Amino acid sequence: MTDKQKNLLTRVIVAGVLMVILTLLPLDDYPVLRFLLFLIPYLTVGYDILRKAFKGIKNKQVFDEHFLMAVATIGAMALGEYTEGVAVMWFYQIGELFQSYAVGKSRRNIAELMDIRPDYANIENEDGSIEKVDPDDIEIGTIIVVQPGEKIPIDGVIREGNTTLNTAALTGESVPRDVKCGDEVISGCINMSGLIKVETTKEFDESTASKILDLVENASSRKSKSEQFITKFARVYTPAVCYSALALAVIPPIIRFFMGLDPIWSQWVYRALTFLVISCPCAIVVSIPLSFFGGIGGASNQGILIKGSNFMETLASVKTIAFDKTGTITKGNFEVSDIHHSPLSDSELLEIAALAESHSTHPISRSLKLAHGKELDMNRVSDISEISGAGVLANVDGHNVAAGNLNLMRHIGITAQECHSTGTIVHMAIDGKYVGHIVISDELKENSKEAIAELKRAGVKRAVMLTGDKEKVAKKIAEDVGIDEYYAELLPADKVTHVEQLLKECGEKEKLAFVGDGINDAPVLSRADIGIAMGALGSDAAIEAADVVLMDDDPMKISKAIKIAKKCIRIVYENIYFAILVKLGCLLLGALGIANMWLAIFADVGVMVICVLNAIRCLAVKNL
Repeated sequence: MTDKQKNLLTRVIVAGVLMVILTLLPLDDYPVLRFLLFLIPYLTVGYDILRKAFKGIKNKQVFDEHFLMAVATIGAMALGEYTEGVAVMWFYQIGELFQSYAVGKSRRNIAELMDIRPDYANIENEDGSIEKVDPDDIEIGTIIVVQPGEKIPIDGVIREGNTTLNTAALTGESVPRDVKCGDEVISGCINMSGLIKVETTKEFDESTASKILDLVENASSRKSKSEQFITKFARVYTPAVCYSALALAVIPPIIRFFMGLDPIWSQWVYRALTFLVISCPCAIVVSIPLSFFGGIGGASNQGILIKGSNFMETLASVKTIAFDKTGTITKGNFEVSDIHHSPLSDSELLEIAALAESHSTHPISRSLKLAHGKELDMNRVSDISEISGAGVLANVDGHNVAAGNLNLMRHIGITAQECHSTGTIVHMAIDGKYVGHIVISDELKENSKEAIAELKRAGVKRAVMLTGDKEKVAKKIAEDVGIDEYYAELLPADKVTHVEQLLKECGEKEKLAFVGDGINDAPVLSRADIGIAMGALGSDAAIEAADVVLMDDDPMKISKAIKIAKKCIRIVYENIYFAILVKLGCLLLGALGIANMWLAIFADVGVMVICVLNAIRCLAVKNL
């Protein structure tokens, strides 16, 4: 418990003990002494509420729960109902303690994520000694030393050493990751074994850990429709019940007076005070944001970053999901799997293809260079021109080389040999003659099929794949994993067009999510109702473009995110309906004089405690 919570708990215990003792003492014959003695526990437990109420009045922000509590309890004390006046304040503070504990529990969940922020970075001096410096002072290109047990402070590339990294704080997964010289590493991971030297590739503020923390810290500022409704509701509701209570205290006695009856002011004022206590909107105002806060905290603990409670609400309504293929359903690790119909040796053809593609950063080009496996002499290549969506033309060792798809072969007037293998086909031509083709394949992720099935169980009606790959490849992938429909050979602009069409086909209350890698698919991520970035570990573009960021590339996390959102929204509505129904019933009983202050306490504090305890369930998401 925090010091503030301990202080409140102490005050609650002291006031409770005093209230019980004073209730048992025979003080009816000493009204002034009785009032002064009951004033001690009342002020002990409630002085901060009274201070906040008077501060609100001073700042012209009168109508809030502190004002309602102050008026109700001061009124009860004025009518001589000392036990009930103290009890209302006492139970209210118990409710506040429960609320504080629940919020603290949610914050601790997020605090575990916040622990990824490193406090220092190590740099090696000329004499070999290690000096700790502020990560903010580290420039791009600096070599930093990360010792076993330390957090990596800034994103970079390992230049010396190898080790095992604990990425649990970022991904929610406990399986360590082995890294070696030349591998990229990101801030927030913990070095578990060997000493490594890392060349920084980003500044501290632009590193993954900093961006994630900024994302989580700002999540609460994006309010859902439910929270916006509650805010507007409280602004209208609180003044309305205050004026209703005033009318209840004044109008019936006046009517009775003009009818020649006893006005019985004390009875109607007591009813009005009971009405005020019942009407306090704490249960709704506190539990709804707490539910969303708990849901976001629980999700972040599982490596799922939801940028705001508004996205939580949208995620719960997703019925159609559109997927990118590469890096989402497949691993995105393109490898040369075969070479067909070539008069050249495999190594010769691969060398020529790798040289022709040497200036491209496309995954296909990288796979050709990797398959060649040797350092390329860039002086052998000239006159490179890339034809969008087709391939490249280049001069290699004085020969005109074409490497690309069937469209490129048609473009230069060459008849290519059809390939019946599944994969991306790179057709090759040298000096106007066809010299065979290279088959490049991308593996399915092990759990892609299970992930699609899990999404269907989570309530998703339609799974669609949008890919720039060939029809044949797309068809096989869709059949293998159980995707309902697919669209192949799409450019980024075509994906946006298809997403817009899918949005039109969705019902009014049904939402569409797009799942992509967050870099090439940024336009589509922004256009969908909700964008989910897959394989986003360390990707700035993913964190910026998506509404939900999965900190590893596990497609199973998509269904988990939807289940977390649905659980959170279900709890939110449970609390809204329960609180409103109980309060309306008790308000009616209070107005009729059937309810007393003890029932009012239940309608206020009891309902709030029940709603807060229900909201805490949003944190339990591990087994969803």
